[in-house]
Amino acid sequence: MQIADELRRSGRRVFLSVGPHDRPARQYRGRDFCWWLGVLGRWDAETPPQGAEHVTIAVSGARGGHTVDFRALAADGIELVGLTASYDDGVLRFAPDLATNIALGDAKYLELLRAADAYVERNGLDLPEEPAAHVLGPDPEGVADPRLELDLAGAGVTSIVWATGFATDYSWLEVDAFDEHGRPDQRRGVSSEPGVYFLGLPWLSRRGSSFIWGVWHDARYVADHIATQRGYLAYGTGDRPGAAPTAWKN
Repeated sequence: MQIADELRRSGRRVFLSVGPHDRPARQYRGRDFCWWLGVLGRWDAETPPQGAEHVTIAVSGARGGHTVDFRALAADGIELVGLTASYDDGVLRFAPDLATNIALGDAKYLELLRAADAYVERNGLDLPEEPAAHVLGPDPEGVADPRLELDLAGAGVTSIVWATGFATDYSWLEVDAFDEHGRPDQRRGVSSEPGVYFLGLPWLSRRGSSFIWGVWHDARYVADHIATQRGYLAYGTGDRPGAAPTAWKN
């Protein structure tokens, strides 16, 4: 979203393929969305909602940070389309899910605002109200009946930016630490292969596992596990975990 916005501001014609997403308010009632997700326990959610294992959190840090609003992007001249489905012979095709994706993103946005308001009231916090944040504008033109295909040459499209994240490749790791689907066989970062650990994976133990403000939970767990295992291995040798080996003489 931020890339599309910047390209449009530079004068380019932009088509934005919109998939399932979560778009929290960048700031609300004077607090950053990271703070709200923290106090509301969202970073510590241990089980992803059905179908939301890899849903993007759409936020922007551009120009000081602001809430992503697809209506505003459309009003600025960006043409919104649904999730990219296929490509064939110079033509991109899109799923007919644009309205659904925007509506679900709006629902999550409003739900978080209501949860934040309830938290403020429950805890007696003196935070300024923001009634305007709850007001959504009308759907932009074309949302109900978006284009389902795009002839790239005909539209003058010469560049495509795939902002789809990344996939993992563990083929270089020659260890028995993966399941039949090639995914890490692990519990909270501790794999089935002794001495092999994972950190930073989505939903490793909670929603925040792949974020800098959540990975520390798993890092601490893995570090404690390593220390405990070293303690077991040192049992009966007279050595303490972390200490230099002791020389024994008969």
